[in-house]
Amino acid sequence: MAEPSGIKKDILAICAPDLEARLKEWQDYLRYEKQLSHHTLRAYCSDVGNFLQFITKHISKSPNINDLSEISITNFRSWISSKAIKGTSNASRARSLSGLKNFLTWMDNQGIMHNPAINILRTPKLPHKLPRPLHKKQALNVLKTSALIEEKDWIAQRNKALFTLLYGCGLRINEALSLNINDMPRDEFIRVIGKGKKERQIPVIEIVETTLLHYIKLCPYTKQEISDSASPLFFGAQGKRLSQGVAQKAMRNVRKKLELPENATPHALRHSFATHLLENGANLREIQELLGHTSLSTTQRYTEIDSEKLMNIYKNAHPRA
Repeated sequence: MAEPSGIKKDILAICAPDLEARLKEWQDYLRYEKQLSHHTLRAYCSDVGNFLQFITKHISKSPNINDLSEISITNFRSWISSKAIKGTSNASRARSLSGLKNFLTWMDNQGIMHNPAINILRTPKLPHKLPRPLHKKQALNVLKTSALIEEKDWIAQRNKALFTLLYGCGLRINEALSLNINDMPRDEFIRVIGKGKKERQIPVIEIVETTLLHYIKLCPYTKQEISDSASPLFFGAQGKRLSQGVAQKAMRNVRKKLELPENATPHALRHSFATHLLENGANLREIQELLGHTSLSTTQRYTEIDSEKLMNIYKNAHPRA
């Protein structure tokens, strides 16, 4: 039986037995060998499932491996077009195509089937988006205000500690929420497991550690679980690991209170961390290591923010602009 983040049972039910077996093998490959995040695994499986539903209607029978090997470029384009007609964005269509290509490429590499048509299909053009960080004053106001708008003091301090960690260390929200009690900073460093289960060490400034310790002192659940190394660092109100949804709602409340733009999200604190380091003289390689980016080109986006800012200053200040 597929796990919640894998191929859904209703999708497996419409497939021929040979294809069903390969789908299960593929999702195990993604989960255990590639060690994809829960979010990425769920997205890939959902995208492949959506394609299989489409092709089942197209060929009017349960698809098998041979059917997938014979799908034409026209069929692939029809699937992508059907998503566009439903209003699916270019980014979502590109991700859907990436998920399907991953599955078909895996089967090709395993010697199970070969369909060259999928590689001819062009990925929908994506707009060039820059990270949208907060200004320094906005980021500091988020940290301050997050501790003032909750009724329970320990929850207020939890939110402040979480947001201070995101801004002070540049963590992704899921990286922070995956931390356990025994992951608390040691010797001014914190150990984080990022994408692809890659570990990195990030220096911790004093305010981050102080805020975390204050939260732990107030949290009723850390008092009970402090001896359990697998216990979450950040708890929800019911004593379970804090969810992303609750953390994002806390940020929305802060955003509303401060009248900040919609880009004021937990992830914007990570962008702010990188941008403010760059503005203060850190080099790209250092920021790449701190953020856990595999490619330097990903980190280079932050230099474009600085260039854009410079151009805006030029346009507003130059008498002939």
